[in-house]
Amino acid sequence: MQILEDRRRLHRIPELDRALPKTMAYLETALEGLGCQVFSPMPGALCAWFDFGRERALAFRADADALPITENTGAAYASTHPGRMHACGHDGHMAILLELARRLSRGQRPGYNVLLVFQPAEETTGGARDLCAGGILREKGVEAIFGLHLWPGLPAGEIFSRPGAMMARSGEVTVDIFGRSAHIAKAEQGLDALAAGVEMYRLTAQLEQSVSGSRLLKFGLLQSGSVRNAVAARAHLEGSLRAYDDAVFHRLRRGLEDIGRRVEASTGCAVKITVSEGYPPVCNPGDLLERAAAVARIRHLPTPSMTTEDFSWYQRQIPGLFCFLGLGDVPALHADTFDFDDRLLEKGADFFEALARGLP
Repeated sequence: MQILEDRRRLHRIPELDRALPKTMAYLETALEGLGCQVFSPMPGALCAWFDFGRERALAFRADADALPITENTGAAYASTHPGRMHACGHDGHMAILLELARRLSRGQRPGYNVLLVFQPAEETTGGARDLCAGGILREKGVEAIFGLHLWPGLPAGEIFSRPGAMMARSGEVTVDIFGRSAHIAKAEQGLDALAAGVEMYRLTAQLEQSVSGSRLLKFGLLQSGSVRNAVAARAHLEGSLRAYDDAVFHRLRRGLEDIGRRVEASTGCAVKITVSEGYPPVCNPGDLLERAAAVARIRHLPTPSMTTEDFSWYQRQIPGLFCFLGLGDVPALHADTFDFDDRLLEKGADFFEALARGLP
């Protein structure tokens, strides 16, 4: 099947962030002769526009970038780019959209014009935001956009979604603490950044427990000191702040900044906190989900995921529905052993075609 060949050829040439020349060249060649206008709205991105003469338009999105991971699958189609791998299924997402393009090029014309979006930088800086800012969705009169992500652990071949919160808002937290070093025998002459870092960690754990609503605020890295017999002059913490609701996210952020001021007052150390903007939460409009479920089987996802997705930027501009395609029992996303039965990609193409041709 062509969809399998697409996935495996794309899997061999993983590229990072916005520098995707081989990937874009492959996509452009695959789209030739399919009766669509192919163009690049920004570096590392490619769009295919099917103008069927309709007054309304839908968009379907696939992310195209890979991860800086050395592949360890042993597959015959493994990455030929050392240190890079499609470990998040983006090769499969692109193959689904290419198959949708082939199907749209033949048979009865759908009731919508269709824009296919191959997007860079989902894993890094959020290429979706830049695509939205460029105005391509407004220019083509797109009224709704759909995205699909391959998902380990869900029943193979089944589509899942949920109204409202689907994936979390994220922000990467960095805390730098500046103290003053002194010999440990004269510790009173120093300002202990290590102790301040431990206090910061302890109070942050209490903050997370005190805030209602689904949330995550945890640190995975704490570094401090250089030798055993000197008070540490610096401490560095790195963690993640996530929530399904913007209000909860900002409440935690304010609480984190308040803790920083308290630690400064109690220890004498200086505390600098930075929280990256990250991606907004993925929130599905209930009415769009109902329209999609009228023409395609969509199972209810019982709980949202604390992981993040820049598809949320599209949802900030127009209605957008995000779904998971179950892969069954396979290695986790971002694992160096991640692989899946790519025959399941036909289910994704079937789903997107049903929306393109039948969405009320």
